[in-house]
Amino acid sequence: MRGLAAVTALVLLLSVTPAVAEPSDAGLRLPEPTGTFAVGTTSLHLRDDSRRDPWVPSLNRELMVSLFYPAASAHGPTKQYLTPAESRALLQDDGVTGVPPEILSTVHTNAVVDARPAGRARSLPLVVLSPGFKKPRATLSTVAEDLASHGYVVAVVDHTYENVATTFPDGRVTGCVACGDYGPEFWRKLERGRAADVSFVLDELTRSSAHWRGAPLLDASRIAMGGHSVGGAGTLDALQTDDRIRAGIDIDGTLDTPLRETGLSKPVLLLGRQNTYTPGLGNGAADTWEAAWPLLTGWKRWLLVEGMEHASFTDIGVLAAQLGLDIGADVDAERAATITRSYVTAFFDLHLRGEWRPQLERPSPEFPEVSFADPS
Repeated sequence: MRGLAAVTALVLLLSVTPAVAEPSDAGLRLPEPTGTFAVGTTSLHLRDDSRRDPWVPSLNRELMVSLFYPAASAHGPTKQYLTPAESRALLQDDGVTGVPPEILSTVHTNAVVDARPAGRARSLPLVVLSPGFKKPRATLSTVAEDLASHGYVVAVVDHTYENVATTFPDGRVTGCVACGDYGPEFWRKLERGRAADVSFVLDELTRSSAHWRGAPLLDASRIAMGGHSVGGAGTLDALQTDDRIRAGIDIDGTLDTPLRETGLSKPVLLLGRQNTYTPGLGNGAADTWEAAWPLLTGWKRWLLVEGMEHASFTDIGVLAAQLGLDIGADVDAERAATITRSYVTAFFDLHLRGEWRPQLERPSPEFPEVSFADPS
């Protein structure tokens, strides 16, 4: 459901072979992108001098953002997945003790650091991704890289102090100040804050003096957002508050903030676990989607995936499988990544490029795990 439970099942460790204990032998990797473009990446350190941090009010809001984008060349050093401090914090938070704590810092993405962007002026759609609570932005790298390989610029946001560890360019590592009390108002504050962060990131990426050299390639009229867990819930908040965002995806995220009574007419995809978000379960999570459904007045789909767990939609599912950790999913981790990437890309292709995707209209024989919910 929410990010807090994203990897609870990781504490159920399987036997780990001795090879896993040595990072050089671990061989951890992310799935390769499926598109035709090489992928580049760069990191941005952004400071919002107009807004105090919601968790540390004595400071202005600072964010780290990873950009993934079509690149002119696939040659060069690839991006480190997490810093050692981030790896230690993530594994400790998830109760994982059977592997070296810095092992996720040995992983590299498929994206070349600071590669030259490829594309024509104002030709590339922009997608913003928001991770689950306590999870680093890196955990959405597989989806981000795949979108970039299909011709999108993707901005993945670390929401400072809501994550177990964020590393800044000057070496500072911030922890999770927001962690602690998780009442209903907490989740609403979190979702509202995600929307505010994303609006600020859009301001920075689309202004004429943007810090990224590929900024002239962005088409500011084609912007969308997606997120996992509370990042997905925050997506619907952002759709209501920022007119620049044309469409959004909630991936396995409980909606704690009710939609406005006037409804939301922008396209929305709800993509979640069958065992949690099937209409009528009465488990709280599915109830929030059912409450929102009548207020989604534009294009909408409610898709359920059989056999996947909360972490299956993120890199954590893939990396856990490679480490010999069981997250409780019946669907193979690589297959789960294929399903997630295919439906996410199909949604953005439809609503940012106008390219019809039949898998969004009816069940697909290519993806028998995915079904269409009927809330009525």
